[in-house]
Amino acid sequence: MENMSGTAASAYDEESFDVLGDAEPARARREPQGEAEALSREARAAKRTFDILVAGAALVTLAPLMAAIALAIRLDSPGPPLFRQTRGGRRGRPFRMFKFRTMYRTEDGVEVEQARPGDRRITRVGAFLRRTSLDELPQLLNVLRGDMSLVGPRPHALKHDRDFAAQVEDYALRQQVAAGVTGWAQVHGARGPTQTEDQIRRRVELDLWYVRNWSLGLDITILLRTTAVVIQGHNAI
Repeated sequence: MENMSGTAASAYDEESFDVLGDAEPARARREPQGEAEALSREARAAKRTFDILVAGAALVTLAPLMAAIALAIRLDSPGPPLFRQTRGGRRGRPFRMFKFRTMYRTEDGVEVEQARPGDRRITRVGAFLRRTSLDELPQLLNVLRGDMSLVGPRPHALKHDRDFAAQVEDYALRQQVAAGVTGWAQVHGARGPTQTEDQIRRRVELDLWYVRNWSLGLDITILLRTTAVVIQGHNAI
């Protein structure tokens, strides 16, 4: 989670509740020309179909839980339950990523700071949501919109993308596929803040392995392994 400043009331606006209407539909966005595709057209179609079916079913199934989480957030601290932050997606294109609010204050500014263990910005409900990764559930909406995939490299704040690209030569190659709610790096323990260059490089290496070895079966395996990782709470903040 990124750096926070100001009050909750000043950091949120009515856009926080405009879940599906803030951006051009994914199908209408123009693709950059002249760049090689990591996945074939058939592979992209299969991955997208899988994303829509699974994310749609998950949203229907989890709707009562998500409503309960939203209520708990509103009762625990001032501010709306949802917020959006700009992240770098496929081919580096920015998009607004949904999350449940886990901090007292949040903003979508240029200077961002990742959360740390014992971070006093985190609310009581937020600590539980982060520990269980339930704060990520609204990203199922991003999947349906086409901003994200269920599985892929995790998206970073734009400033972090620039900083990490300056440190790791092949960093941009991880953005050949859509950003994911979970990924190969996450199920291998590369979660949480990236505090050292070695941590960044390891995450990028795992992401690039995923891009080069993608299959629908691999996505299913990662989703199943994610369940175990979430239950164990490894590296969650």
